[in-house]
Amino acid sequence: MSSSQDGAGTPDADADAVESSEQQERGPHGRMSKPSAALVLGCLGVVYGDIGTSPLYALRESLAHAREEGLPEQAVIGIVSLLIWTVVLIVTIKYVILILRADNNGEGGTLSLVAKAQEAINGQSWLFLFLGIVGVSLFFGDSMITPAISVLSAVEGLTLVIPGFEKWVVPVTLVIVVALFAVQRSGTGRVSRFFGPVMLVWFLTMAAMGLLHLFDDARIIQALNPLRAADFLIHNGFGSLPVLGSVFLAVTGAEALYADMGHFGRAPVRIAWSSIVWPALTLSYLGQGALVLASPEAARDPFFLMAPEWLMLPLILLATVATVIASQAVISGAFSVAQQAVQMGLVPRLEILHTSDTQQGQIYLPRVNTILMIGVCLLVLTFGSSARLASAYGIAVTGDMVITSCLAIIVFYKAWKWPLPVVLAIMLPILGIESIFFYANLMKLADGGYIPVMFAALNVTMMVIWVLGSARIRERLGQQAVPLKMLAEKLAAKPPVIVPGTAVFLTADTDTAPPAFIHNLKHNRVLHERNVIARVAVANTPRVPDDQRLKMEEIAPGFWRAWCRFGYMEQPNVPRALAEGKRYGQKFDIMNTSYFLNRRSLRVGRGAMMPVWAGRIYASLYRSSSEPTNFYRLPTNRVVELGQQINI
Repeated sequence: MSSSQDGAGTPDADADAVESSEQQERGPHGRMSKPSAALVLGCLGVVYGDIGTSPLYALRESLAHAREEGLPEQAVIGIVSLLIWTVVLIVTIKYVILILRADNNGEGGTLSLVAKAQEAINGQSWLFLFLGIVGVSLFFGDSMITPAISVLSAVEGLTLVIPGFEKWVVPVTLVIVVALFAVQRSGTGRVSRFFGPVMLVWFLTMAAMGLLHLFDDARIIQALNPLRAADFLIHNGFGSLPVLGSVFLAVTGAEALYADMGHFGRAPVRIAWSSIVWPALTLSYLGQGALVLASPEAARDPFFLMAPEWLMLPLILLATVATVIASQAVISGAFSVAQQAVQMGLVPRLEILHTSDTQQGQIYLPRVNTILMIGVCLLVLTFGSSARLASAYGIAVTGDMVITSCLAIIVFYKAWKWPLPVVLAIMLPILGIESIFFYANLMKLADGGYIPVMFAALNVTMMVIWVLGSARIRERLGQQAVPLKMLAEKLAAKPPVIVPGTAVFLTADTDTAPPAFIHNLKHNRVLHERNVIARVAVANTPRVPDDQRLKMEEIAPGFWRAWCRFGYMEQPNVPRALAEGKRYGQKFDIMNTSYFLNRRSLRVGRGAMMPVWAGRIYASLYRSSSEPTNFYRLPTNRVVELGQQINI
């Protein structure tokens, strides 16, 4: 996993990954945290916003597909049983019990699992890297569909209380979506403190409504028996596959359990799930099922029809707020994943803005925000309803989950040293179930499922081109490079004109002289008193302690090599890293330090590095990179850029 930016190299292959003890729980930024009530409450808004709104449409869409397949009314019990036990197997067993233990220094997510797998085999694997690329691409597809379907499903509830509101569903949804993305720049710190209490009210409301309708038809209690789910699948055979594609909507958002673990710690996530979220979801599905058994016409929207008439409008407003919170959680997750992808060299540099002075994890990526907003609006306009959009939902989520399971097998076996038969006995049934769900969702390909597939394929193509193209450019430059130690010794023995101050040259390879260094000598014919060849390395851990931030060594009088290490969840800050130079007796005065960067100009079709079409994509991606000055937090008035032309 190589970072291909100027001044950024491969993540430190020798970086010691800090194992999280099973007895330790880490809070924000890897710090220890106890499972306090505040952390548990915070989990409800950030971690469980997505999966918490799935009862709005999961049973409704499953019943709709059951009617299309001509299944009997008694199939309601089997479908509810499928919903309940899908949540048990995939969310409770796979994520809450197993995957949450596979943290990387307290952080989770697909890329963290990739890092753990890479570490477990003591090297880099293109297979694992490619799985990570596919997983990230699918996640971004899910990040577009989730806000669209969640907000649409909530706004559609207004059609039950306001006659003729159908024509306003799409415009109102678009207004909410645009407003949601517009406020991202200001950060979520102030708003997030209300997320937990609102979601607590949401889960308690769901549980209460489900409990009140539980005995509309007591036969629904049979759904707690997993044999009813198995019986449904056996008796309906392939006819159950379309239903399974909608049943999976019940666990969309489960990836957030793992991805957002670092914000709260493992214990609060588990406590929130077992004490609040899981019981509320189970009661909601049981209550909806009992209502449909007693009144089959309620199948058109069983969630909202559980509410008495006087509660309908407040419930719809609460659902709308809950879906906005769910969307916010997914958007914030997309920002975090994009930042990790930048740090691991999977995508070009992106502008990353920190929206909080106290919370490092609160970030805003303007370009990602714009792309997501455009994508969500197009989905709302194209599909127009949550029912039609449900056809596009599921493929991205199931694909991401299958990838997570495959990587988990490697981590359990190689990193945790579990016996292979035990690993396979646990994970193969889960992987098999997820594969069935993935196949069931593939049946929706022609009805809209092609959208997340196309989006993921586009992302995968661009990421692969970026990673391979960057590697080939580094290889080409390496063939033309001058050994740094040899050049430094020659310059130290017979220096040109010496000017006061410090020059820092950012490079990806500290063994060779950076192009900016060569050009500075060639054109300016001067040498600074102190010359530092610095490499920004991304570790396989989310964050790096300050005392491990910088390593320096003197290679000749006036010449130093420096390695600045940052975690993949951190924003590189080179001046901050160099401030640790005092441990080596080196002080960096900001007013006497200049930073030299290499600016590449790519000429497509003049070389043989890659096909012309791929070269054009790579050149376009390179030009879209954010300014390295901002990315590495360099003082703007102390930066010098020198150009270099490369034929690709």
